[in-house]
Amino acid sequence: MYTRKLDLGSSTKESCFLWGPRQTGKSTLLKTLFPKAMYYDLLLSDQYRRLVSDPSLLRQECEALGLNGENQDFPIIIDEVQKIPDLLDEVHWMITNRGLRFILCGSSPRKITKSSGSLLGGRALRYQLFPLVFPEIPDFSLFKALNNGLLPRHYLAQKADKFLETYLGDYLKEEIVAEAASRNIPAFSQFLETAALSNGEIVNFNNIASDCGVSAPTVKAYFQILADTLIGKWIPAFRKKVKRRLISSPKFVFFDIGIVSQLTHRGKIAPGSELFGRAFEHFITLEVLAHSHYSGMNYPLEYWRTASQFEVDLILGRGEAAIEIKSTAFVKDRHLKGLRAFKEEHRSNYILVSQDPKPRKTSDGILILPWKNFLDNLWANRIIG
Repeated sequence: MYTRKLDLGSSTKESCFLWGPRQTGKSTLLKTLFPKAMYYDLLLSDQYRRLVSDPSLLRQECEALGLNGENQDFPIIIDEVQKIPDLLDEVHWMITNRGLRFILCGSSPRKITKSSGSLLGGRALRYQLFPLVFPEIPDFSLFKALNNGLLPRHYLAQKADKFLETYLGDYLKEEIVAEAASRNIPAFSQFLETAALSNGEIVNFNNIASDCGVSAPTVKAYFQILADTLIGKWIPAFRKKVKRRLISSPKFVFFDIGIVSQLTHRGKIAPGSELFGRAFEHFITLEVLAHSHYSGMNYPLEYWRTASQFEVDLILGRGEAAIEIKSTAFVKDRHLKGLRAFKEEHRSNYILVSQDPKPRKTSDGILILPWKNFLDNLWANRIIG
């Protein structure tokens, strides 16, 4: 059992949504935190059929118990709420008229918003559960994380590729393809693989469109589906310009390392390889994304690249910290070029994350941190806060 970093303490006073891709551990977390809560699981066919035929049954059952905001001990949990968007009208009424609290859990809000369903008009807080992160895992193994990914079921699996293959078939290539509302399923499947190959790189819509045999606007729509369903996130370019001409196109990162491994068919990742370096950068980026949300700071993540190819992987909080990520075990001057170029134009905390054995600091103020030290500092809110 993992102790998750997501704090749902506000659910003692407010209703909330809990979103996250399948198998991130949402249901397990809620059942652990609220074992005595009134629980509706819409994956159960009998509960689904009953409530989809008459959503008012939810209100009637709460009324029968005499529940109101004064006597409610635990939130009412509705799991897979996106399967019956009409339930949210009933929830909205009970929040407004009875003061009840709900936790509404699902893979993403896209189906609800597509059906013109209500997201409760700002009456519910929004949380997202990510795959496992470094401080949640005792005896953390970087090798397992980079090869298996960090979905709880996959991380400790002896043959994670089988689980990943099933996940892709049952979820990404069925439910997410269905979200595309397109008959061109082969094109969307090809897009998923092509997008994974460019994970963490600047997105070139025209090149991906050419590879998939569709238009650039279609590719943009496909990426938006991945973002809306929380399968990935955009990392925009840092655009505060001083001297150098900057690249402005965004990057896109998938929500889990193992998913990218499976989509790209890259097999086992060996330490020291180019693939290891790319997966290592992906891992650190996902940790920072999760920290931004879990910490409640919700600071922006951007990257910085100039037309002359100087680059810094992550700019946190509009320039508060500049993070370069290298999988090398010994950082040399050539690894610091991007940070030094950024340093010429912007005041920041300059950090290079690597596999160096010990922290050290260069004469010009760049902090070189082993990845474990960096993550310890990140989750202690010492990198940004």
